[in-house]
Amino acid sequence: MVEQAARSKGSRVIIEVWADLGCPWCYVGKHRLQAAISQRPDAHRFKIMMRSFELDPEAPQELEKNEESFIRTHGGTAAHVLQAERQMQAVARKEGLEYSLDRLNANTFNLHRVVQYANDQGRGFEFFSDVQDGFFAGTLNPYNSDALAGVAESVGLDGQRVREILTSNEYADRVRADRREGVELGATGVPFVVLDRRMAAPGAQKVAVYAQLLEQVAGPVPSERVS
Repeated sequence: MVEQAARSKGSRVIIEVWADLGCPWCYVGKHRLQAAISQRPDAHRFKIMMRSFELDPEAPQELEKNEESFIRTHGGTAAHVLQAERQMQAVARKEGLEYSLDRLNANTFNLHRVVQYANDQGRGFEFFSDVQDGFFAGTLNPYNSDALAGVAESVGLDGQRVREILTSNEYADRVRADRREGVELGATGVPFVVLDRRMAAPGAQKVAVYAQLLEQVAGPVPSERVS
């Protein structure tokens, strides 16, 4: 259960986002949350922290087509998957987001371990966001160590350190702990957003809803000072 506590005006607000790479609504919801924050003159107050939540811990390490992954976990047919994907593509494009239908999927545990390292360096959200954007745009293979190292370097992280993590078992316990904590806070799926440990928002909310939640935890949007 998320705690309720007072928030002093003007202080930093931590927003935790439990998500997984291949979750389309995580992709859309992330951008909606960013849009809601960017609308505020005090956007600098908000810090988004990525938290790990594997949707399919039993996913194979080998790459598989998106429809194969969906049918393996949800059943149905390739035609059903294509219909659902086209609907999701329309949602994403309406929001100005790229959405490739030719994605490949695999186990995301290793990616989450790198996200934990990126969190330690204060770049977790930036790293995950860039990887996910490239994945859904069809321009990045997030299961390739060189590709992940390249994204890491682009956000100011150590690419060689990423390669070392991927060949080890570092941060594994933290990935599992993140998922357990999300469940304890009420997550049954992702995206799951916790604002300042005071409110939780399951699912991909509209920009206006995120804006309302930000106001509830951080106060009204500050009025612009008239000179």
